[in-house]
Amino acid sequence: MKALLLAGGFGTRMRPLTERLPKPMAPVGNRPWLEHLIAGLKQQGIDEIVMAVKHYPERIIEYFGDGGKWGVTIRYTHEPVPLGTAGAIKNAEPLLGGRFVAINADIVHRADIRALVKAHEEAGALVTIGLVEVADPSQFGVVEQAEDGRIVRFVEKPPRGEKPSNRINAGIYIMEPEALRSIPAGREVSIERETFPSLIAAGRRVQGADVSGYWMDMGTSERYRRIHWDLLDGKLDLAGEERGGGIRIGEGTEVAKGAMLVPPVLVGSRVKIGERAVVGPYAVIGDDCVIGRGARVTHSILWDRCVAAEAAQLNRCIVGSGLKIDPRHLLHEAVVSVIPEAETI
Repeated sequence: MKALLLAGGFGTRMRPLTERLPKPMAPVGNRPWLEHLIAGLKQQGIDEIVMAVKHYPERIIEYFGDGGKWGVTIRYTHEPVPLGTAGAIKNAEPLLGGRFVAINADIVHRADIRALVKAHEEAGALVTIGLVEVADPSQFGVVEQAEDGRIVRFVEKPPRGEKPSNRINAGIYIMEPEALRSIPAGREVSIERETFPSLIAAGRRVQGADVSGYWMDMGTSERYRRIHWDLLDGKLDLAGEERGGGIRIGEGTEVAKGAMLVPPVLVGSRVKIGERAVVGPYAVIGDDCVIGRGARVTHSILWDRCVAAEAAQLNRCIVGSGLKIDPRHLLHEAVVSVIPEAETI
């Protein structure tokens, strides 16, 4: 079975971090989330991947190429204009063949795809939608199901108190190729507002199945932070060498005498941490960063090649790749990134 990864979104709510970066390429634990996702699919036996790209597609294509480094085969489709979820799936139809799984690539999860396929087969469904329960579904698409799990209707972002359930679309779909016949080509199509309701109205079986394991929408900076705190708490896999309780350090990193690492922290490779610097708690430091003498980085995420100069202080910050925080500067709850000169898309 092939996987279609929908990676064409603009990441508007995470700007400026995603101004020149596809949102699925944002690092999670110092690796692009898309890399984690591909590795997870490979572990579940899915090694043929189609990638739907639009926003700065070269960032994805140059990084992954044909997928050989990860033991998978990757092919790409490019959206000529924004097509929506269903439109992007339709655009990729020539590369998909039989049954496939479509995944919103900006959702951080550890879903068991095989369990969803089993539920799909047992129900004899045309489409099976992965579902998760959330405390407040008002920012998501909520589903109403019959007792047998069949989905009977969708309610997009219901007001508080008017929700039919707390189950929302997890952005993971098992689909038979026949489901694509009704999707018009060449225009934007919403899968929840148009495609699924039309299939349900036609009497086709659209099934809902629970997604087990970790799930989080990476749509905002606050959720992005939450993913990293969950990651540091051990709810997601981490790369790096662990030294003591909750401290993980990559290869080639130097920690000066008198520096303090307060767990939980994740420090990447080739990082230099100066004397009397304090890193943590809840800090993620990317590869090739420099934390200067007496600097303090707490509850913050630094992408690769960042510099927190002498006596700089960062608290609850997200700092994009290659940014330097000058000496004795204080940043609190900041999201900052270097914005390159305008480029031709």
